[in-house]
Amino acid sequence: MSTHQQPVRTPRTPRAAQIAAAARDLLEERGRDELTMRALAERLGIRAPSLYKHFRNKEAVEAALVEDALAEMGAALHAALREVPAAGRVPALLAAYRRHALAHPGLYRLATTGPLPRAALPGGLEEWAGSPFFLATDEPHLAQALWSYAHGMVLLELDHRYPDGSDLDLTWQAGARAFTASGGRSAPDVP
Repeated sequence: MSTHQQPVRTPRTPRAAQIAAAARDLLEERGRDELTMRALAERLGIRAPSLYKHFRNKEAVEAALVEDALAEMGAALHAALREVPAAGRVPALLAAYRRHALAHPGLYRLATTGPLPRAALPGGLEEWAGSPFFLATDEPHLAQALWSYAHGMVLLELDHRYPDGSDLDLTWQAGARAFTASGGRSAPDVP
């Protein structure tokens, strides 16, 4: 699979797409704990058992949302790297990651915290969505470290864990400079 070609998505009927969109709205408005089949049915103006014709359970609805999250984040990150010179890839990637995650906090948390429903996702989607980190660094361990940095920064920002007055734009820029300066060099072994 090309790291630039998005994997084929799971097909959805129009009604399943409508259910997933309503679930996403609920997730963003109320959070993961409030995303229930009963609340989803109420949102759609139907009885809860009708949902099971399209999704076997709540976990299947969540897996559909995780698929959407990975596909959308991957698309945003791949787009951020298009036509960016090598020296600008890390800053462009981090800016796109932050922007997308902060714009969709409920979806971001669902897709990136807790166990990932890999068996329910289209083959290659997780790898494709994460490949921009490798494309920006050209080194697999540095790519993982960069994703870990970005993920931690986003969660801390979403949770308002930085002290008042922190200039997070400067913090993100400092991270981008640090990862860019490493240039793919491996760190010495830590005993």
